Amino acid sequence: MHIARRFIGLVLILFFGLPTLFGIIWAVGMIKASVSAEFLTDLPRKIIADIPETADEIFREAQDEEYIGDSDTRTWFQAAAKTGISPRELMQKTGLLEWMEGELSDSLKQLGRVLRGERRPRQIVIDLRPLKDALLHPEVEMFLEKTLANLPPCDERGLKEWAEFAASAGRHHELPACQPELASAKLALNEARTRVVNEMDNEFEILEDFHGFTFLPLGLSRTITLLSYFLFLIPAAFIFLGALIAASSPAGFCRWSGTSILFGGVPALLLSLFVKYLSLWAIQAAPFSSWHDRWASDLGDLVLNKVRWIPERIADQLFSPVVWVALFVCLVGVVFIAVSFSVRDKASKPRNPATATSTPVAPPKTEVK
Repeated sequence: MHIARRFIGLVLILFFGLPTLFGIIWAVGMIKASVSAEFLTDLPRKIIADIPETADEIFREAQDEEYIGDSDTRTWFQAAAKTGISPRELMQKTGLLEWMEGELSDSLKQLGRVLRGERRPRQIVIDLRPLKDALLHPEVEMFLEKTLANLPPCDERGLKEWAEFAASAGRHHELPACQPELASAKLALNEARTRVVNEMDNEFEILEDFHGFTFLPLGLSRTITLLSYFLFLIPAAFIFLGALIAASSPAGFCRWSGTSILFGGVPALLLSLFVKYLSLWAIQAAPFSSWHDRWASDLGDLVLNKVRWIPERIADQLFSPVVWVALFVCLVGVVFIAVSFSVRDKASKPRNPATATSTPVAPPKTEVK
């Protein structure tokens, strides 16, 4: 009978408790990462603040053969540099930089305050019309016109490629690094810009309006994270039920529970650490991989090198919460195992019954006279 109980308890733990515990660890960790204000608002604002400086660095280095081996790509950047306008200056003239540092950054800041519980949830919408106006700004058209004027003349092949680009309205065709007939080239580029802008929405809603939504003092992010921890009740039910069936004493219950929790937490911890550091290694090693040359370009490598901290930060923000949740689960398992030894010691401690010892009383001696 005792063997049958252990078998049933082992089945519940092994086939139901451990798989659900493993999955819940990852689910809670990813939920915690995906709703954090640091991931959703602080990181994008940092990226926005670094865009102008990063764009200028890429613009300068893309003209150098040390970084860009493709001559056509270098020619385009060198022609753009001869205009005397840097990416930051172009952003300022078109109003794009003001929109990024103003409305876009403020909207993300408001979202962060909602997630942290500093304000009530309300609708937050990013107006994309300033972005569309910036892309169609006359300064952009003037910049493109000056860049085209600085390109070398086209040969027959270059003219054919420009004609194909114009016929496709800029779809699926790379621009040749040569100067065609300026009027037709300007028309083709303007049509491509207009098509891209028309496909964009006028606004982007990042948070819906919550009518009647109760204010959460802990913040939306912390509340969702806290509620996600209740998911652990699912594997806990299977593990504790299996331990209750298999164990024959309180010490055995704690030992079965702690060992099961530890066996469920350790694989999740090891896998989360492996995936995290594998992702960071892959980001670092991407330019040196064997498949890299099949699809990547020198310009892509240059951009990746300048913004490498972004995917690294994203990988860290995504997988670190999973690591901490798995570590916490492992500690819970260790605590249960430690408690099992304490319970066993108390249960096995012998009781010392009070034994009454009676000393026989010697009969009174009679004095012989």
